[in-house]
Amino acid sequence: MDQLLIRMQGIEKSFPGVHALSECKFELTQGEVHALVGENGAGKSTLMKILSGVYQKDAGSIFLRGRETEIGNTKHAQSLGISIIHQELNLMKHLTAAQNIFIGREHNKRVNFLVDDREISEKTKKLFEMINLDLDPRVKISELTVAKQQMVEIAKALSFNMDVLIMDEPTSALSDTEIEDLFRVIRDLRAKGKGIVYISHRMDELKQICDRVTVMRDGRYIDTSLMKDITVDKIIAQMVGREIYESAHSHGDTEKAEVVLEVKGLNRGRKIRDVSFKLHRGEILGFAGLMGAGRTETARAIFGADAVDSGEILVKGKRVSIKHPKDAVANGIGYLSEDRKAFGLALGLSVETNTVMASLMKFLGPMGIVDTKKTRATTVDYVQRLKTKTPSVEQVTRNLSGGNQQKVVIGKWLVRDCDILIFDEPTRGIDVGAKSEIYKLLNELADQGKSIIMISSELPEVLRMSHRVVVMCEGRITGMLRAGEYTQEKIMHFATMRNN
Repeated sequence: MDQLLIRMQGIEKSFPGVHALSECKFELTQGEVHALVGENGAGKSTLMKILSGVYQKDAGSIFLRGRETEIGNTKHAQSLGISIIHQELNLMKHLTAAQNIFIGREHNKRVNFLVDDREISEKTKKLFEMINLDLDPRVKISELTVAKQQMVEIAKALSFNMDVLIMDEPTSALSDTEIEDLFRVIRDLRAKGKGIVYISHRMDELKQICDRVTVMRDGRYIDTSLMKDITVDKIIAQMVGREIYESAHSHGDTEKAEVVLEVKGLNRGRKIRDVSFKLHRGEILGFAGLMGAGRTETARAIFGADAVDSGEILVKGKRVSIKHPKDAVANGIGYLSEDRKAFGLALGLSVETNTVMASLMKFLGPMGIVDTKKTRATTVDYVQRLKTKTPSVEQVTRNLSGGNQQKVVIGKWLVRDCDILIFDEPTRGIDVGAKSEIYKLLNELADQGKSIIMISSELPEVLRMSHRVVVMCEGRITGMLRAGEYTQEKIMHFATMRNN
């Protein structure tokens, strides 16, 4: 049997209003990739933040190679050989990749107060070669895509001489090629006797890369199994404690319905090139394509977040001028960004404030004062409808899990009652139970006559939910497929159809 690296037992952790962990346990051996799974809010990230020194446990024990250890902070954890790659990126965008990786360790060996940029660049280059990343170490983080930033985070974790590497949703922003590169790195580390904790909602990945799986639910340990001995359905059943129904959309014909949004000849440099399409009432229009295809850029342009060079936008047949997001909102368009923390939420404010912030005019009383009874009742209603896990609507949004933060953003636009909703990666970082709820909600909105643009990198999701599918490649629309016409193979064909 391989040597036991980590043993956690009886772990307890509470936050104001939330008992996050109760009697939790976890083990990790040398040369193992151990999956840690559960719904959003199950406590898996909290448990790993305790192991990596981000949080302090309230009770319980942590053993490192058989010796009980108190982990005081993240620096102490790193000195013990424990590194973590967080789900939410933690890079300083004004610094270079190399500077981010070696922050705090960049001093010149000969002159302590000088930074040796050449040395850290050379070290960074070697790290990038390990993970097959073709990137200049001197590039600023602000110039990189989310996927490239994720790979820099991975390189940073590898720069420490660690025995335990914790990966929290490491592939959420990676392309298929980048995921394969990551898996190769993980296999190399496993072969060297390192222990990997792998947190992910992507069940297919777990089967590919993991040796064992531990399931958590509602802050408690449920079970640990060998991956080869358990089915995905059994893992999901343990995660949610209930049966999951993900019925496909009826895929009825929506093309005869009213056109509520028409985009004509939209251009923005090489990122958006002559994009034209129509969105009908009650339609879910899927947008598919590989990373960098221009889907998010198109959505941001429609919403007024980015300026365009040329093109027209018509809402219900009327040409509109959208120069700013407030213009889009005034025309009944809501946008759920793929980066909810940067563009969707005020993290320091409550669930209630975030839910009603786009619709405050609805809640003003006769004297222009916000009717807090109405805002409270409305927020409670949407928390219940979306099954958002929060101790109260007064909870600071930063303290919610990623999936529950996503639900708050969705609630914000539902309160605004927008007729056109753009959902950019609506289920990224969300567990299977919450995905099922989001799918059901999108179908209900379409049935109510709302019109939805759904951008997703998960092809099964696009196939399941869409009435029609728009496929993009390098800023252009390369395919427009109706229900019954699209398959994963066809979508991938159009997604790789470069047309300069």
